[in-house]
Amino acid sequence: MITVVEQASQSDALAPALDRMAKAGAQVVIVQPNGLFINERSTILRQALAARLPSIFDDRDAVEAGGFMSYGVNNAEGSRHAAAFVEKILKGAKPADLPIEFSTKIELVINLKTARTLGLDVPATLLARADEVIE
Repeated sequence: MITVVEQASQSDALAPALDRMAKAGAQVVIVQPNGLFINERSTILRQALAARLPSIFDDRDAVEAGGFMSYGVNNAEGSRHAAAFVEKILKGAKPADLPIEFSTKIELVINLKTARTLGLDVPATLLARADEVIE
């Protein structure tokens, strides 16, 4: 297996970085969460598909937008949970008195439409483990 690491700190560096990855023989793009990559998700998705590289993200939104797979917490659920904390604070609770919590549910989402576009055969065992499969 070939490991190719590319960095991009500006949006105009994304397409060339993905192109270099494909030319170097990368077989998948694992997109780390950061502000630039979230803002430029459509560029990453478009370029990864053009290079025939499956893309793996940490959030389901990217998979719903055309990414191949995600494995991470459900951000929408986390936001709803955070809203409950805001409500407690607005009703007078001291933030320091509230417990520290973190998400314990990690979800796997697979986009079969993208898999078919890329010519990937996703094993039935992986599909069975997925929390959601997008047809």
